[in-house]
Amino acid sequence: MNERVGLYPGTFDPVTYGHLDIVRRGLKLVDRMVIGIATNPSKAPMFTLEERVKQVERETAELAKASGTQVEVRAFDELLMQFAERIGADMIIRGLRAVSDFEYEFQMAGMNASLNPDVETVFLMADVKLQPIASRLVKEIATYDGDISAFVPSQIMAEVKAKIGSKK
Repeated sequence: MNERVGLYPGTFDPVTYGHLDIVRRGLKLVDRMVIGIATNPSKAPMFTLEERVKQVERETAELAKASGTQVEVRAFDELLMQFAERIGADMIIRGLRAVSDFEYEFQMAGMNASLNPDVETVFLMADVKLQPIASRLVKEIATYDGDISAFVPSQIMAEVKAKIGSKK
């Protein structure tokens, strides 16, 4: 039987409880998960690529251990389907929060299928309690000294606050 490899791509700037929920649930579907951290300079990330890779490695280590599934965190700066092919992914794992997510993701899944019909896109619905969480909103709340503890792990919260403090 072939190893099922899932690719969960994103910018993870910062990684949130919503992302971690998708990782936890996605691990049930694969033998190995690669979390692909996209460079995506158009989003003007708060954290460097290297910082985001380290954060995701740290925050997913316990999930990997608990599931017994190998998790690898890798940065990429190429088309998603090129990266998927290079790592041998069988599926792209994407989280959905709302209808607006679906419209964008549906279009991306169609384009990706045109590039490589052998790589399936699998959508996982975000846990109801986590649906409102978005990295962009977490950063905005933190910028105005709001409490982000319900949205991100404690170490991520400290790192976000430190990053914002260094910009003031």
